[in-house]
Amino acid sequence: MTTAHAIIFGIIQGLGEFLPISSSAHLVIFPWLFSFPDPGLAFDVALHFGTLIAVIAFFWKDWLQIIALAFGFSEKIKIVSKINYPKKTLWLLALATIPGALIGYIFEKQAETIFRSPLLIASTLILAGLFLYWIDEFGKKNKAFSEISPKSALLVGLSQAIAIIPGISRSGATISTALALGFDRTSAARFSFLLSAPIIFGATILKFPELLYDFSPVALIAILSAGTSGLFAIAGLLKFIEKTSYKIFFWYRLIFAAIIILVFVLR
Repeated sequence: MTTAHAIIFGIIQGLGEFLPISSSAHLVIFPWLFSFPDPGLAFDVALHFGTLIAVIAFFWKDWLQIIALAFGFSEKIKIVSKINYPKKTLWLLALATIPGALIGYIFEKQAETIFRSPLLIASTLILAGLFLYWIDEFGKKNKAFSEISPKSALLVGLSQAIAIIPGISRSGATISTALALGFDRTSAARFSFLLSAPIIFGATILKFPELLYDFSPVALIAILSAGTSGLFAIAGLLKFIEKTSYKIFFWYRLIFAAIIILVFVLR
């Protein structure tokens, strides 16, 4: 694993984790397409740790307010976010995290083996992209973040669990589900990004010993690359969806899937 590989993988992870294009699909397909070396478990942990840093760094004011509201000391916190979060936000995020954590634990081996088929990934890229395009085009999008209920949070959490299959995209699945439930684009994306923190944190902590055991300067570069690109992805998407739709991501997924199928047939 070279410095160049670390930077490339970091950019892929940072952008793919938060844009609805599936980081796991890209991390599987790029080595397959270009004969990159297998990054290994420690490197995978480093990439996720980088995106965890990104989402915490970007939303630190939000997390501070969310935690303060949940435990009743928000009056003592002077720094607050721009969003007026309801008091139950932390518990809604916790509820939404449960399905993804359970499914990830049960199907961890499948996610690392049979779910990595190029044709399966191409199929999920297309199908999930079509759903995102359709629901973004025809959904009501009239609910604000404050209207998220336990039922809505659980449904979004269930969609996050399905994203264990590469190509579906964790952010794409959660954003699509929130849009299908009637939430506006910004609220859907913000809930998706906040929801990514506990699931990434759990996955990182679970395998953190492997990172410490095999830590290297290349792993540090991967963390910095994933964190930096992740920050740009979060900030960019939140601004982008204020003015336009998710259509561009559908076309990207469609083209990427077509390339995968073409290469698979020609090899």
